[in-house]
Amino acid sequence: MKTETRWVTWILRAIAAVFGVVASYAVAGLVGGSIPSNRGWRAPAGGVHIFVESNGVHTGIIVPKVAAGVDWRGVARAEDLRDPRYGAFDHVAFGWGEKTFYLETPTWADVKLRTVVGAAFGTTRTLMHVDHLPRPRAGDGAREIVVTPAQYRRLAAYIRASFRDGGARYRGYAGYDAFYEANGRYSAVRTCNAWTGNALRFAGVRVGRWTPFPVTVMGWF
Repeated sequence: MKTETRWVTWILRAIAAVFGVVASYAVAGLVGGSIPSNRGWRAPAGGVHIFVESNGVHTGIIVPKVAAGVDWRGVARAEDLRDPRYGAFDHVAFGWGEKTFYLETPTWADVKLRTVVGAAFGTTRTLMHVDHLPRPRAGDGAREIVVTPAQYRRLAAYIRASFRDGGARYRGYAGYDAFYEANGRYSAVRTCNAWTGNALRFAGVRVGRWTPFPVTVMGWF
């Protein structure tokens, strides 16, 4: 009985420790996401219209294919799509994330615990997810942001630097998207949502100092 009791006690302590770590991470993320960077930023009266989007887990950035001297058609190529006709759309969405999670979870039903845990502990196997799409409309779930041309060029430079030069390409989930090998290490600290926040912060947009969760990104817009 004493051995069984010790095992039960050990298991309960391990469970409590795990919940403690998860709770601490959640609190730290919400606090980090509430502290503003670029406090003085204000949207200009005119400029480049970009968007941030969320599916509840991942966030991404939607930009015009051609604006302020930036042309994404050489990076987000129509011929990389299952259906190149979608390349005629005038906007493109960028998201960054862990490779296995991206390629092996086309639906939430495909999510595996080992994939989530492995990504949380850190990996350099990352991808850019690129969607070709029309300009978002009100009600599409994307939030509009206006930035100056100079801010947009800084944003574009950050996004472009996330692509691995000469890296492999992979077909996407549908006819309008594709994956590209990326730079950077994914972890519980640097999540896909942190990447979105980092990109906006680098451009000079007001956003949280650390944005590991969708709400810590979307709550600013």
